[in-house]
Amino acid sequence: MGSKYTKRYTEEFKRDAIALVDCSGKTVTAVARDLGVSSESLRGCYRRARIDRGQGQPGHLTSEEREELKRLRR
Repeated sequence: MGSKYTKRYTEEFKRDAIALVDCSGKTVTAVARDLGVSSESLRGCYRRARIDRGQGQPGHLTSEEREELKRLRR
């Protein structure tokens, strides 16, 4: 269970923030500062999005693959 200080962002917010990083030419840190969110939170979302698009490092599972693995382990 997360801390009471953990912020949860909607999928729409994450998608828009990631698009802003991709199209603005700004760094993840700069976009996070502009949006008033943690740079580490946005960086994690950005990495996950890159992996899901097939742009991450080889060997990392996509979100879909991670969900399937969870389901199979249950």
